[in-house]
Amino acid sequence: MDSRLEAVRDTVLARNPGELEFHQAVTEVFESLGPVHDRHPEFLEGAVLERLCEPERQIIFRVPWTDDSGRVHVNRGFRVEFNSALGPYKGGLRFHPSVYLGIVKFLGFEQIFKNALTGMPIGGGKGGSDFDPRGRSDAEIMRFCQSFMTELYRHIGEYTDVPAGDIGVGGREIGYLFGQYKRITNRYESGVLTGKGMSWGGSLVRPEATGFGTVIFAEEMLKTRGQSFDGQRVVVSGSGNVAIYAIAKAQALGATVVACSDSAGYIVDEAGIDVPLLRQIKEVERARLTEYAARRGSSVSYVAGGSVWDVNGTVALPCATQNELDGDAAAKLVSNGLVAIAEGANMPSTREAVSVFQEAGVLFGPGKAANAGGVATSALEMQQNASRDSWSFEHTEARLTEIMVGIHDRCAATAEEYGAPGNYVLGANIGGFVKVADAMLAQGLI
Repeated sequence: MDSRLEAVRDTVLARNPGELEFHQAVTEVFESLGPVHDRHPEFLEGAVLERLCEPERQIIFRVPWTDDSGRVHVNRGFRVEFNSALGPYKGGLRFHPSVYLGIVKFLGFEQIFKNALTGMPIGGGKGGSDFDPRGRSDAEIMRFCQSFMTELYRHIGEYTDVPAGDIGVGGREIGYLFGQYKRITNRYESGVLTGKGMSWGGSLVRPEATGFGTVIFAEEMLKTRGQSFDGQRVVVSGSGNVAIYAIAKAQALGATVVACSDSAGYIVDEAGIDVPLLRQIKEVERARLTEYAARRGSSVSYVAGGSVWDVNGTVALPCATQNELDGDAAAKLVSNGLVAIAEGANMPSTREAVSVFQEAGVLFGPGKAANAGGVATSALEMQQNASRDSWSFEHTEARLTEIMVGIHDRCAATAEEYGAPGNYVLGANIGGFVKVADAMLAQGLI
């Protein structure tokens, strides 16, 4: 790392003790930025990095709620409004027991660059709670969401901060959150949340967008080597919204997706994952992959525990959670013939794994570029809300494809410009950073 940046990085880490995921995200970005400061000393002089690493606002609040038996629970809610140089804060809400300030800050920091790469006028933010929706009734989840929004509402707005969903927050949770916002404010401000239902302000393609976008980005990477998804053997981690639609898009492009996972294990289906069955089990029944294996019969194997990355494939799409793919798993994937990997989740590959992929010459698409399709389509949802319009599936998917191809080309061109052709990590970090840094300098010391 450039010594000028290392000093800043060390200060950031010292000011944010114990926030390991945030430390990892900051270090990964700083390792790319040395060449930028050689060309743009004004960024150092304006303390852009110091300001970029300090959120504009951090909100932590109590969320009390009662379960169906009348027992009182207290969770902690977060919203980190990181940077608004390009537009209102934009980023999802995550409901998961692992959520703490360091997780939210890492996600929000990544969101700054991701949102900048889309070319849309949106800043970076993130939020959530350590609430676990798993096993809770709809009524319990409604009560939690209403309590959460009773505090959050005062900090958000379509020109201020626009949350969306993330892990543990899908259409059901967005509905409850929006209903409470509308009730408190007495306004039908549809642009305040994205990921809404189609009958009340949502956008076609939004459920598919992150998974579709990840595959579109990977397809563009493969094209640089004269390949495509046609005929590829694909391994996917996760089996939630992002994974399901990544599987669907990859198979629509001619690939065979042979494996996916959940927190208890993984399945291998050599005939290719049955997407309608997977959607029924995971989205409608909210069941485990053991149920998928039971219904598909002897042609499918289920492995309890273990790692889905033990399954060999030519393309890998990690779509579960942060740091799920370590150096050993990366080495195994490479030895099994991996050609390309695109991150559908946020920072699913450890720094050691990324190094293994890059040293082996594997095409690697980092999450801040490869999974930007979700937030890009959220911005398209905001456009439709602002104009009181609703676009067709075909038009919205075409816009998503245009944005994802543009992100790929921007990352590739930036990497080439800074002397590292094919390094999508450097291209994404520099491409996003320069756009935000220019705006921050133009707006003065704020």
